[in-house]
Amino acid sequence: MSTLLPFHKNILEQIHDPSSSDLLLLARGLGLRRIICKLLQIYDSPNNLVILVNATPEEEAAIGEELGTMGCRKPGLRVVGFETNKKERQDLYKKGGLFSVTSQIFSVDMLSSDIPTHLITGILILHAEKVAPEGSEAFIVRLYRERNQNGFIKAFSDQPEHITSGIWPLRTIVKQLQLRSIHIYPRFHVDVKESLDLKRPDLVELHQSMTESMQEIHVAIMMCMTTTLSELKRANTSLDLDDLNIDNAYFRSFDLIVRRILDTVWHKVGPRTKQLVGDLAVLRRLLNYLLTYDALAFHAYLETIVASNTTTESGAARQNQSPWLMTDAAHTIFQYAKRRCYTQSVVKEKPTEARAPATVDVDEDEEAWAVLDEFEQGSSAAKQPINVPDTPQRPSWLPEGMTPVLEELPKWNLLADVLQEIEEEMMRLDSRLTSLSPGTNTVLVMTSSLRTCTILTEFLSTMDPTASRGSKGRKMMEDKLRSYLWWKGKLSEQKQDPKAQFTLKKDQQGSDIGLSEALKRKDKEKRERAANRRRVRGGAHTASSSRENTAAQVDAEVELIGEVSMKEEANTIANFLATQGVQAPEGHLAEDITLIDFDSDFDVNYGLVEPQQTVLVRAYSDDSDDQVLSEIKPRFIVMFEPNLEFIRRIEIYRNSNPGLGVRVYFMMYRLSCEEAKYLTGLRREKESFERLIKERATMLMPILEERRGTAAAESIIRTISTRLAGGRKDVTAEPPRVIVDMREFRSSLPSLLHAAELVVIPVTLTVGDYILTPDICVERKSIPDLVSSFNSGRLYTQCELMSVHYKQPILLIEFEEYKSFSLEAIAEVKSYAKAPNKYASKSGPKTKGGAISENETVASSTIQSKIVLLTLTFPRVRIIWSSSPYATAEVFKDLKANNPEPDPAKAIVIGAEEDGDAGTGVNTAAEELLRTFPGITAKNLKHVMNSVSSVRELCELDLPAVQEILGVEPGKACWDFMHRGERKR
Repeated sequence: MSTLLPFHKNILEQIHDPSSSDLLLLARGLGLRRIICKLLQIYDSPNNLVILVNATPEEEAAIGEELGTMGCRKPGLRVVGFETNKKERQDLYKKGGLFSVTSQIFSVDMLSSDIPTHLITGILILHAEKVAPEGSEAFIVRLYRERNQNGFIKAFSDQPEHITSGIWPLRTIVKQLQLRSIHIYPRFHVDVKESLDLKRPDLVELHQSMTESMQEIHVAIMMCMTTTLSELKRANTSLDLDDLNIDNAYFRSFDLIVRRILDTVWHKVGPRTKQLVGDLAVLRRLLNYLLTYDALAFHAYLETIVASNTTTESGAARQNQSPWLMTDAAHTIFQYAKRRCYTQSVVKEKPTEARAPATVDVDEDEEAWAVLDEFEQGSSAAKQPINVPDTPQRPSWLPEGMTPVLEELPKWNLLADVLQEIEEEMMRLDSRLTSLSPGTNTVLVMTSSLRTCTILTEFLSTMDPTASRGSKGRKMMEDKLRSYLWWKGKLSEQKQDPKAQFTLKKDQQGSDIGLSEALKRKDKEKRERAANRRRVRGGAHTASSSRENTAAQVDAEVELIGEVSMKEEANTIANFLATQGVQAPEGHLAEDITLIDFDSDFDVNYGLVEPQQTVLVRAYSDDSDDQVLSEIKPRFIVMFEPNLEFIRRIEIYRNSNPGLGVRVYFMMYRLSCEEAKYLTGLRREKESFERLIKERATMLMPILEERRGTAAAESIIRTISTRLAGGRKDVTAEPPRVIVDMREFRSSLPSLLHAAELVVIPVTLTVGDYILTPDICVERKSIPDLVSSFNSGRLYTQCELMSVHYKQPILLIEFEEYKSFSLEAIAEVKSYAKAPNKYASKSGPKTKGGAISENETVASSTIQSKIVLLTLTFPRVRIIWSSSPYATAEVFKDLKANNPEPDPAKAIVIGAEEDGDAGTGVNTAAEELLRTFPGITAKNLKHVMNSVSSVRELCELDLPAVQEILGVEPGKACWDFMHRGERKR
C-alpha cells in the first residue's frame, strides 16, 4: 500500500506474525484503521478464517470500503449480524475469509459449535481499552483457547487515557486476552517522529479573542463550576475526590468519573449531591455552547434551564433547584446572554384620553442637558443638505421597545477573512503550475459537530461580504431572532395547564387578564428583594445615587432566574405577534426562495462546481477523515475548532503525498475552555503513554495455563451424596452444565459461569433465563429491567409460567459490582416511613379508612411493595439477592450441588407453543383463561385441553358433557360459572 509511512511498516513487521499474540497501543490520529486494514489484507484468503470483534457498524462499513479499494472485494469483509440465521452462518464460516461478528453471536456460535473454532486462523479485537474480566472479549478468548492453541489474537487501542485508570489496567488486558507482546507508539516515538517531521504542513495559528460579553459569561461559568465542585467535595468528605478538578471538567468523561466515584454510595447521598452532579454536566455543556452556539440559541438554552429548574413536568414548583442558579455569577450569565441578543426598554402605553404633557425639571436632569448639547452641536450641520442614508424600516415582527443587538461569534468573521485570503492566494498562484501540481483548490473546513457545520454553511451562504466586521451575518441573525420570537410566542400560547398562574388570556378589548394585580405586585416585590440581596452582597447601597437606581432597574429588567419574568416576556411577545398578524418564520423565508424549472434550467443552474469555488464544511470524525483527505486532496484546510487527532491526520496526509503543499489555518479562542481543553488533552495523553511505558517495563507477563486440562478431569468427579460413605467421591460422565437463554449473552453472567468451570449451553428458552436443574428455573433481572418489568406487567407472566412448569421457580435480582446494593435511596425510604404519620395527622382518627387508602397509594409506588405483592401472588417463587455477577456464579454452583443436570431438549420444549403432550398448537392466552375457571386445576388442565379444541367449544357443552370431563362437582361449578356467572365460595 503506497500510503503506508515508514512507522506503519515497522508496526506491521512486528505484529503480522501469525504465531504471536500482540497488543498495539497507538496515539489517536496516526492511522490505526490503516494498519488494521493492511493486516486484514495480508490474511485475506479462503484458507484462513479471521474474525473481527468489537467493531461498530460505522467501523465495519468503513473497513469494508477501504478493503475494497485495496483489492479485497471478492468477497471482502462479510458482516455477520442478528439477521443472519444459524444455517447461513455455518455455511459462511466454512468458506473462510474475513468476518466481522458481534461478541454475542461469536460466543454463542463457539459454544454451540456452529463455527469451527479449531480452524480459526486468528481474532482481531478492537477497542481493547474496554476489556474487563467479566466482559465478552475475555469470554471469547477463553472459548477460543480451549479448542485452539495455535491461532493468533491481535488487540488494538488508541485510547491510552482509558487504560491508565484503575489498578494495573494494562496487566488486566494482557491477562484476559492472553497476549504476549505489547507495542506502544505515542506521537513522541522515534519512528513516528522521524516519519512525520520529514515534511511539515504550513501551519497558521489564529488566536481569536472572545467578545467582552463572552468573556464575562465564561468567567461566570467557571465560577459556578468551582463553587459546585467545592459544594460537592464538602458534602462528601469521606470520598476521594481529588480527580474532580476544573482541568478534568472540560471533557465528557468527567461526568463518568463523578458517577464512578459516587456509584458505591449513590443510595446514601441526598438529592442535593445528585443535583450538584447534574449541574456539573450542565455547566460543562454551557462552556462548550458558549463558543459554538449563536447568541440566540445560547440564550434560549439558558431559558430552558431556568424553566426545568423552576417547574416540573406536571407544572408544579420544583423543590430541589440548582444551587448555582442562586449565585451572582449565574445572574451575570443570564444578564450578558440576553444583552448579546437584544435590549429592551419600557414602552409606555398610549393614553386613551387627552392628558397634559408631563413637565420635566431640566435643571436637575443631567441626561436631558447632554441631549440638548448634542442637538445644538449638530444643528448647524443639519441645516446643510447632505446625503443621509435611508434608515432601514423597522420590521413588523419586532416588538416595540426591543432593540436587536445580535452579537455574532468572532470566529465567523475570522473565517470570512481566512476564506478571502485563500481566494487571493489561489488567484496569485500561476494556473499552469497549479494544474500540474497534485491536490485541488477545494477548501476543507473542519468543525467539532454537525450543528456547527449547519450554522457555518448558513453563515457563508447568507453573509454580506461588503458589511463591516461583526455584521456580515446580520441577515442570518435577524432570521434567527424572528424564529426565536416566534418560538417564545408559541411557547406562551401552548401553556394549557390550568394550574399555571401566568397563562396569557385576553378579554374582548385585548387587554391581558392572565396575571392578577396581586400576583404582579407579589412578583415585583420578590424581584426587588432579590435585587436588594445582590446589592448587599456586592457592596454598600446608597438610595440617593441615580446610577445605583439605574442599576437596580437593569437588575429587575434582566431578572431571568425567576420564571415569572420569563413568562411575562413570552406573553408580551405573543400578544404583540397576535395583534400584528405576523405569519410563521417559514412563510417569511419562503418568499426569498426561487423555484427553478428542472426541464429548461437544469443545465444552466446545476452541474459540477469548480474546485476553487467549493468550500466543504465537515465535522471531525474517526479514521474516516484520512479517507476524506486522500480523496479530496485539499491544499487549504481550515480547522475551525482545535482537534489533536486531525492535526496528526494532516501530518500523515502531507507525508503520504510528496510534492503536495498544504496550508492549515488553526483557529482557537484565546483564554477559553477551548484552549484549555486542547492543552489539557495533549498533556493527559502524554502522561498516559509515559505511565503505560513505565508499567510495561516493570510488569511481569502473566503465566497462561491451559484451561480444562486437569481441571476438566477434576470437574467430572463430584460429590453425589453425602450419605455415600461419609461423602466419598463418585464418578459421573456428565460435567456440571447450565442452560442459558440466547438473550442473556448480552450480560456478563454467562462469561462468569463459564469461568467458574460450568458448561454453558445456549438455547432459546420460553420459560426462564437459566435452567440449573430439572426443577430449578431462574429468571434474572437487573435493577432497570426489574423496574420496567413491573411497569409493563411482564414479570407477572414470567413468574406465572415458571410456577406452572417448574417446582422451584427463582427470581434473581442482580446488582452491579461497583454500584450501591440498594433498590432505592435511603432518603426516599425515610420519606415512605414518615408517610403514615403524615397522613394520620391530616386525616385524624375519624377518617382512618381514608388515611389507609392514601397510605397504600404511596406504598404502591415503591419497588419494595411490588415485590411483596409478587411473593404473595406466587408463594412458591423464591427471590435471590445478588450483589454482583460474581456472587451469582457462586450461588448457582451451590444450587447445583447434589442435583441432577438439566436436559436441553426438555428445557426448549417447556412453555413452547408446540406441546408434545397436547399434540396440537397451544394458545397461551387460552390456557391462562382456562386456569381461572372453577373446577379446572393444574392437574386436570391438560385433560381439558385434550378433550376440547377451544374455550368456545367448552362453553357450548351442556352440563353432562362438562361433568364427564371434569367430574360431577367440578363440572357443575365450571358450567354454572360459564352460563350463570356463579362461583361457589
